[in-house]
Amino acid sequence: MKKLLIVLSVATLFLFSGNSFAATKIKLGVVTKPGSAQNIAAQKFKELIELRSKGGFEVKIYHSASLGNETEILQQVQMNTIQMGVITGGPFDTFNPISRVINYPFLFKDNAQADEILDGPLGTQILKSLESSGFKGLSFSENGFRNLTNSKKPVKSPDDIKGLKVRVMASAIHKAIWSALGANPTPMPWPIYTELEQGVIDGQENPLWVMEVYKFYEIQKYLSLTRHVYSYHIDVASLKWWETLEANDQEMIQKAMYDAAVYQRHDNRSKDAARLKLLKEKGMEIVENPDIAAFRAKVVNLKDMDLYQDPKVKEMLLKIMEAVQ
Repeated sequence: MKKLLIVLSVATLFLFSGNSFAATKIKLGVVTKPGSAQNIAAQKFKELIELRSKGGFEVKIYHSASLGNETEILQQVQMNTIQMGVITGGPFDTFNPISRVINYPFLFKDNAQADEILDGPLGTQILKSLESSGFKGLSFSENGFRNLTNSKKPVKSPDDIKGLKVRVMASAIHKAIWSALGANPTPMPWPIYTELEQGVIDGQENPLWVMEVYKFYEIQKYLSLTRHVYSYHIDVASLKWWETLEANDQEMIQKAMYDAAVYQRHDNRSKDAARLKLLKEKGMEIVENPDIAAFRAKVVNLKDMDLYQDPKVKEMLLKIMEAVQ
C-alpha cells in the first residue's frame, strides 16, 4: 500500500508540474512575408528563446500583415493583444517622436557607424524612451540603407526626381525628405506591388532585399543607390506584458532578441552584393554613384523643421549628429 501511495504521489507531482511549467506563449507580429528581413529576425528570436528557455517560451509568428499594417501591429502590442513585434522604424513616429531621429537623411556613413550608435548609449536612450508609449524597446535589427527605384527614368541627381510619385511609409520625416527632394511622396501601407504595377505610384524606396524578395525588378526599371536613410527595425515588447515577467525571463528575452538582431543584420549585409548582381541580371538599370552631395544639399535644413523642434527630439538628434562626425 505504501508503494502504491508513493507511485500515486509521484504521478500527481508530475501531473501538476507539467501544468505549472506549461510554455508561456508569445505572439509576435511582422508585416512582411517569410524570408524578409523582419521575419529573419523574428524567426531567429523564436529559435533562440525556445532553445534557451528549454520550452518555457513558445513563439507564434504572425507574418504577411495577417494582423494588419505596422501601425496596427504596434497598437496591438501596446494593448498586449500580442506581446512582441519587429517593426520598421518609420511607423514609430506616431507613438514616439524621438525615434524619428534615426530616420534623418544621410545620418550614418556606413553599417559600422550605425551599429556603434544604436548598440551604444544613445541607442539605449531611444529604446528607453519608448516606455512612455507602452513599449519595451529591446534591440535594433535592420532593413538596411534605403535606395530609390522607379519606372520612369534613371535618377542621378535631385533634378531627376521632380514630380515622381514615390511611395513612402506612414512617417512624417520620410514624407518630408521626399518633398524636399522634389518628389510627390505618397504614404501607403505595405505591400505595394499592385500599386507599382498599375502605375498608381511611380516608385518606392527600400533596401536591396526588398527589390529581390518582392520581385520589384519585374515592375521597376530603374534603381539608384542613394542610401539616403539607414532603415532600422525596433524589436519591441508590450510593456504591460513585460512588467508581468520575472527578472530572469526578462533578461533571457532581452538577450535572445539582441542576438537575433545581430544575426539578422549580418545576414542582411552579407547578401547585398549578390542582390545587386541579381537585379542587374533581371534587367534593372542601376545608377551606382548618384550625386549624393546634391541630395544632401536638398535636405540639409530638415533639422530645423517642426518635426525636430521638440526639445528632447532636438537634443537626441544633435547628440547623434555630433557622434557621427
